[in-house]
Amino acid sequence: MTTTGIRLHAPAAGWSIAADVVVVGSGVAGLTAALRCEAAGLRTVVVTKARLDDGSTRWAQGGIAAALGEGDTPEQHLDDTLVAGAGLCDENAVRLLVTEGPDAVRRLIETGARFDESSEGDLELTREGGHHRRRIAHAGGDATGAEISRALVEAVRARGMRTVENALVLDLLTDAEGRTAGVTLHVMGEGQHDGVGAVHAPAVVLATGGMGQVFSATTNPSVSTGDGVALALRAGAEVSDLEFVQFHPTVLFLGPDAEGQQPLVSEAVRGEGAHLIDADGVRFMVGQHELAELAPRDIVAKGITRRMLEQDAEHMYLDARHFGAEMWEHRFPTILAACRAHGIDPVTDPIPVAPAAHYASGGVRTDSHGRTTVPGLYACGEVACTGVHGANRLASNSLLEGLVYAERIAADIAANGLHARVPQPVPYPEIPEHPLQTPEARFTIQRIMTGGAGVLRSAGSLSKAADQLQRLHTDAREALAEHGKTAEAGVDTWEATNLLCVARVLVAAALLREETRGCHWREDRPERDDAAWRRHIVVTLNPDRTLAVHTTDTTDFPTTLPPQAPQEQ
Repeated sequence: MTTTGIRLHAPAAGWSIAADVVVVGSGVAGLTAALRCEAAGLRTVVVTKARLDDGSTRWAQGGIAAALGEGDTPEQHLDDTLVAGAGLCDENAVRLLVTEGPDAVRRLIETGARFDESSEGDLELTREGGHHRRRIAHAGGDATGAEISRALVEAVRARGMRTVENALVLDLLTDAEGRTAGVTLHVMGEGQHDGVGAVHAPAVVLATGGMGQVFSATTNPSVSTGDGVALALRAGAEVSDLEFVQFHPTVLFLGPDAEGQQPLVSEAVRGEGAHLIDADGVRFMVGQHELAELAPRDIVAKGITRRMLEQDAEHMYLDARHFGAEMWEHRFPTILAACRAHGIDPVTDPIPVAPAAHYASGGVRTDSHGRTTVPGLYACGEVACTGVHGANRLASNSLLEGLVYAERIAADIAANGLHARVPQPVPYPEIPEHPLQTPEARFTIQRIMTGGAGVLRSAGSLSKAADQLQRLHTDAREALAEHGKTAEAGVDTWEATNLLCVARVLVAAALLREETRGCHWREDRPERDDAAWRRHIVVTLNPDRTLAVHTTDTTDFPTTLPPQAPQEQ
């Protein structure tokens, strides 16, 4: 294992914590991993960028998919997932997901999550795009993520687990053999710890969520700046399938200049019978797919975008007026409130919607136990690429993936005795060499990515984006090399630097993949090409900060590194 030696420009750690496991992130994946590790007797520390309940999980509306209903089976769930993944799913990874999923959901309920039930006391299941059965468990109508987050946060606090909130993870610590030895982080604001510090641990679990903030408009919260993927790249880990960014088809349209986090209109609204229409009231998805509005998300997003281009329109409409006030208030209270807050009443008016960046199907490459290519470094949830999602995530599989693979990670750490190794971190270089981007670069990156690597891409748009991103990267390097200057270390500059890192990888992969597949839509290469491209794109970061890009020989991922046995100290 060869590390890059690249670190973010940051002050030296002024404090440290010792642990067996450090989990970075507090969504469904992170907190599930932490609870299972703690239950196995491992000293576990949770580090999270905001508050414990402030990650992407709490924003999930639709629900969690699992074969829990009468007549449904894991095999049917597997089939729907493989179809949505457009030929790039790892079938073994999906099989693990769908077979272990139902029991994982039941354990989540035992932890305290309360899902909506019918009058008979059974789980109330709904349907979403790409699913042929009603298998989506939900809570609070359309507040599933918030309920899951509440239950897991309460469980963590009840167990007295050590947590570090408002902390941005910076870089991975490694020992002389390149094995994981912990992380550095910066705590924002007052607390027991402040400023840059470290958690020393032989096992690190990345559960940092997505990178939606790389685009101007996204459903992701402001903290989703790709920190985990960027950290993994600097540590020498492999990243895969980053070109497959899912744009949610129905995001509340707030105007052409709207930026940052946008309100989501859950796919479950279409699952309950809402229709997509244009300004003339025409249901344009009918005839485009057998499931019409309930086709997989990539097909619906493309259908909306195509109609917008045909009619030179900025948005389409979601029509659920036939639901009536009672159903809106009972089934979708969160969405109803969000719409009304922006002057739209879905009880009486169609909802203006347009696609926006939503979910990264790719990420840090892992095996079936969540192990990355760096010994001791694990990843789960949206930051990871397990092979489950392929080229397009099936609706409501994300919460399930975080749940199932977090449990597998905890089991692997406990079984392989990683905690028996006392980490000996190699000191960082005294003079950091990695230049930082200015805070303003964040908005420049977002505009570049939205213009060149959005729903609709081409060789021309991607090449232009690649050149513009490279110029930002080169200018910062030259300023440091020639004048010894870089942007001042801080949360804004670290986030902008992470965004540039993941943006460069995404564009490089999207430019290389000369086909249309799943949520990767190349207008200059409109056909799917299985002969040349039914394989994965893998990217690593070279020590000179250039990107190393290659494709796998088949749809199967090569194995990651085997677990390291604990060594004598």
